[in-house]
Amino acid sequence: MKKEKGSQPLYQVREKETVLVPMRDGVQLAVDVYRPDAEGKFPALLALCVYGKDLQVLPVKQPQGRENSLVWDGTMESGNTRQFVGNGYVHVIADVRGCGDSEGEYVGMCGHTEGEDGYDIIEWIAAQPWCDGNVGMVGISYLAGVQTYTAAEQPPHLKAIFPWEVWSDLYTQFATSGGVIHPMIYRLYSGRGMDPGQTNGSGIAHKNHVCATIRNTPPDELEKLWKERLSDPDLMVYSIYWSCLRYPTKSPLFADFLFNPNDGPFYQERSPYTKFDKIKVPLYTGGPWVGMWPDGAFALYNGVDVPRKMIMAPLALSDERPWYQLHDEVLRWFDYWLKGIDNGIMDEAPIKLYVNGINEWRYENEWPLARTQWTKYYLRSRGRLMTEAPISNEGPDCFVQQPLDETSEVNSIKYSMPPFTGDVEVIGPMAICFYAAIDQQDTNWNVTLRDIDQSGTKKMLTAGWLKASHRAVDESKSEPWNPWHIHTENIPVKPGEVYEYTISLSHIANVFRAGHRLELEIASMDNGPGSLHICSSKTTMHQIHHDPEFASYLLLPIIPGE
Repeated sequence: MKKEKGSQPLYQVREKETVLVPMRDGVQLAVDVYRPDAEGKFPALLALCVYGKDLQVLPVKQPQGRENSLVWDGTMESGNTRQFVGNGYVHVIADVRGCGDSEGEYVGMCGHTEGEDGYDIIEWIAAQPWCDGNVGMVGISYLAGVQTYTAAEQPPHLKAIFPWEVWSDLYTQFATSGGVIHPMIYRLYSGRGMDPGQTNGSGIAHKNHVCATIRNTPPDELEKLWKERLSDPDLMVYSIYWSCLRYPTKSPLFADFLFNPNDGPFYQERSPYTKFDKIKVPLYTGGPWVGMWPDGAFALYNGVDVPRKMIMAPLALSDERPWYQLHDEVLRWFDYWLKGIDNGIMDEAPIKLYVNGINEWRYENEWPLARTQWTKYYLRSRGRLMTEAPISNEGPDCFVQQPLDETSEVNSIKYSMPPFTGDVEVIGPMAICFYAAIDQQDTNWNVTLRDIDQSGTKKMLTAGWLKASHRAVDESKSEPWNPWHIHTENIPVKPGEVYEYTISLSHIANVFRAGHRLELEIASMDNGPGSLHICSSKTTMHQIHHDPEFASYLLLPIIPGE
């Protein structure tokens, strides 16, 4: 059957209209409307933005990626208005409550109110004379999280969403890495790292723009919690972060993360994965093979029961701003679900993957791939990774790490395989299971996987973290390649005792070419300026065991050749 041609760039953009739209509680949100320069009704695409709606459409040239540009701005994520409108869509960009020109208090990272606000704006859009009643949602990262929360509220006129670079678990993907506090949200909020930061009102006095913990905790409990967290010796090492807790209005959401170092109600009520069963509209998700984005995308894709697609792309297709890349695919998706154009998009395999190493696209039907050969590579003496398990006691490997206020040196242990004799495909999620002892009550494990070519050039593929006191696993929710850590309490380590640690590493799709090697590094610190995790303030001896009783291994998803 011949498929229909998709929407075409037929229109120019009318002058922007700015409207204050009332929410169900009377708070008014600022909304910019960009319409085609023609009469009639059109479907609409909504982006709910925390960084300022006006920023999203600055008339700037497309900056190159962050590695090559001095003006890169990672928060311009609402999509290309000219392309959306040109193809016959109304592009609506709104400031979330408490930000930009919108009224109200900021609720903090896709809280329940943002989902309700999304519902109310969508129903307002559908009732406008320029809308045909079909509404979709677009946007990256924070804007993707708001899409999932809004979809879970099930607004009647929401027909499809495209959450790109989505996250699913606020605790493990934004606040912490495996229980180790991560400062990404501080950078986004404060504007460090070339992002302009979150907008907390533009001329409107948001006097109650405080963190949720301060707003919702009884004074006596708050005072006790505050003193306890401010006296954390690990946090004191990182004075730039400690000051965010001491002066919470500097970065209210990051202060919430510092007030809540363990998982619990604060994170769970804000995490999309707790709402997956309530999402009933078709979705197209994905992101680049970088950081937490594969984890969020695959969790969402596998967590919903709706028509769905996903694409995992190289960073080069996601790193330019304002966001314009992959828009042909965005429009194909919405042409099908909002305009009823049978363009064949739902006849294709649901998963499209970019395979690094060979730099090729591949179509798949499920994740993990059904043909995966789960293969254990054992950590062995002299820094080896081998398919053979140890048959005798080889003795532990050791490294000592001092805190970063005493040294800038990050110590570690590295293991590697011999060069591959042929191309080897590693596609899927993965995990490491290792046995270790330390001489303190806690530490933070940092595991990194790299591809090393014949010249010794290293390319980082994936990484994982785990706080040692968060080692407890919920077996009912775990898979061998995806241990589900509980993260609700700290269970101290007995110094000198050997414990099992299982850490999931972010999903990858990589072909190790013949002559390349795989390297595994285990450390307890990172040292990237501006993005330091909050690690231990105590000098700690780490011992990694590999013998018949404690056979540590890396679990890899090997894809057999044709």
